[in-house]
Amino acid sequence: MSNLLSGSSEFITENKFEETIEYKIRQMEMKINSIIDESCILASKRQYDEALEKAKEAHRSEKILLRHREQNALSEQINLDLNYSILFNLANRYTDKGMLQEALNIYSKIVKNKSFINAGRLKVNMGNIHFTMRNYEKAIKFYRMGLDQVPNAQKKMRLSIMRNIGIAFVKLGKLDDAISAFEHIMKEETDVKSGFNLILCHFLKKDEKGMRVAFEKLLRADLPVDDDDRYIANKEDNKYGLILDVIRNDSLRKYEKQRQTSIENAIKMAAKIIAPVIEEDFQKGYDWCIDKARLSDFHEIAHDLEIDKAVMFLKQREFQAAIQILKSFQKKDYRIACTAATNLSFLYFLEGDYQEARMHAEKALQADHYNPFALVNMGNVLYKAQQYDQALDRYREALEVDSSCFEALFNAGLAYKRLNRLEEALETFGKLNKLAPNDPSVLYQLMDLNEQIKNFDLSHHHALQLHSVASKDPQLLKKLGEYYSSEDDEAQALHFYQEAFKCYPCEFDVIEWLGTYYVRNELCEQAVAYFEKAALLQPNEARWPILIASCHRRTGDYKKAMEKYEAIHRKFPENTDCLEFLVRLCSDMAYPEAEEYSAELKKLKKMKEIREQRQISAQSRRGSTARTPNSREGSAGGVSSEAGSREESRGRKRSALKSNAPALGMMRDLEETDALPPTSGSRSNFASSYQDPIGPTAERPRTAAKSGKPAHDDFFADEDLDEDLLPE
Repeated sequence: MSNLLSGSSEFITENKFEETIEYKIRQMEMKINSIIDESCILASKRQYDEALEKAKEAHRSEKILLRHREQNALSEQINLDLNYSILFNLANRYTDKGMLQEALNIYSKIVKNKSFINAGRLKVNMGNIHFTMRNYEKAIKFYRMGLDQVPNAQKKMRLSIMRNIGIAFVKLGKLDDAISAFEHIMKEETDVKSGFNLILCHFLKKDEKGMRVAFEKLLRADLPVDDDDRYIANKEDNKYGLILDVIRNDSLRKYEKQRQTSIENAIKMAAKIIAPVIEEDFQKGYDWCIDKARLSDFHEIAHDLEIDKAVMFLKQREFQAAIQILKSFQKKDYRIACTAATNLSFLYFLEGDYQEARMHAEKALQADHYNPFALVNMGNVLYKAQQYDQALDRYREALEVDSSCFEALFNAGLAYKRLNRLEEALETFGKLNKLAPNDPSVLYQLMDLNEQIKNFDLSHHHALQLHSVASKDPQLLKKLGEYYSSEDDEAQALHFYQEAFKCYPCEFDVIEWLGTYYVRNELCEQAVAYFEKAALLQPNEARWPILIASCHRRTGDYKKAMEKYEAIHRKFPENTDCLEFLVRLCSDMAYPEAEEYSAELKKLKKMKEIREQRQISAQSRRGSTARTPNSREGSAGGVSSEAGSREESRGRKRSALKSNAPALGMMRDLEETDALPPTSGSRSNFASSYQDPIGPTAERPRTAAKSGKPAHDDFFADEDLDEDLLPE
């Protein structure tokens, strides 16, 4: 009896031991499964780094589990499903991270293990990786190996693999093989993606007949269930009405709409591609596509194709043909009529017929008040009428209907800007910048608005962002050059001005800055090259050849400078600047022509003074005749007015001289002799103070700085000059 009891206790102990080990193993397996779940969830959230770490953790935990089994003599009880899940998840996570070779190694390990049932299908995944690595030959090889592993009963799976094979052939340029693959798919089942790809292959081969046949096959695609009648509520059955409220916009209904939209878009895109090439012109091509669409289950697409044809007429700038097509839809189905009216409004707006644009925008809104594009068109018409508040209201309504409407948001920002609500404009364009971070128009508005509110650092930041997108815009390059020039960073300023000149060599501000930069840095020969280009662009402007002559003088080539000044004087005999420089140069070189040029200069200045006095007198006479002749106060007023006119004229001459003084200063800076090199102050004035490079030099009053020469060179010695007339 005692032996029996002892044996019984021993049996109970061993049984508990086995249960404890198996329980611990099951707990470890459950933990590994939970880690795999966490990895998949993280991958669905696109947190690929964390997902990969979890996949590796599951792989490490499995190794610990295997070691535990071996220690307890349970190595034969391997959980193959768990092992497959771990390796498959790890391969997927490597693929997500772009570690394609590591993923291939894991897939190879799975495929080679004969214990895994149906593992051969993973060769399709290996083919996808080779496709991503652009190893299209290997991709096709693995696709075919995977296709052999898929039974015929799994029809959709086989057709998907065949589609991948066809796309890989397209990538290799083997269009005939690709066409064979896609045609095989279309025979088995009318697939929209394969049909569209088949059309593209025939288009690349310029096979008109093939495109027609493929388009007809595409129109035989299965139409998704679209029975709108089942969503009509029955007034007698309230319970069914409640059910309809739930299913009318549920996930299944959304999927149906999405699928139908994708099919319709594929058909419209295919028609847009083949219409210009299957017939003599795109109009006949569209007519053929429209006729085929009307005979198919997609007969409603025919109206959309008509509108697409009108858009093509717009692109060809055949506006009347487009208008006729769009007007033909005004009495048709409200959806088509609304689309046509919206397009007509846009078309008339582009033509500048804002009254017609407004009328058609109103028609579109009458058909569908929640049409965001019609609201935008109405807002644009109001914007052009300078009714910015009302335009802003229309843009806001459009955004309430479609918060992602780019046009409404952009135009709302412009309206805020016109209303001087700059902070709200900045906020609006900031939202747009998040939606389209590389849009040049948005970046420009952000740059301009920040500049207006004096936030120059942020404006410069957006200017650099804009430069990264539009690197060849000459005005932007010029603006960046101006910014760096104001910051005294001449190296960067030179870079951007040179880039601006390369993009648009006809910008005089850029040419002038580059020329003055090289003059300041004693590189007159390079400055001459820029001034010569400006002279070619403005042959009737004396300023550029004067600057060229001054550069020659600074380099010590006095003979060439003299010849240039004389040529300028012959072409522009009334230019006082040229005469002043001729007098100075002849005086410096002791030429006898100095007195002749000096006398000519005095004579020219006297003539200008007489001409100005006559203009003043004529103005005063016109002013006096406008007053009452019998009025004593009027007579006094006339005298006073004449005196005022003289004073005003004198003031005008002074202000004109002051506004143009930098130009004279620039020429003087070029005309300094080698014995008296220009100071840094004069160089700074040369670089930044000049404001009017295109102004008429012949009408500007000029003065000459004293050069420290003998008395006979000072040909203004007998003139009384106001201090305000002296150069600053």
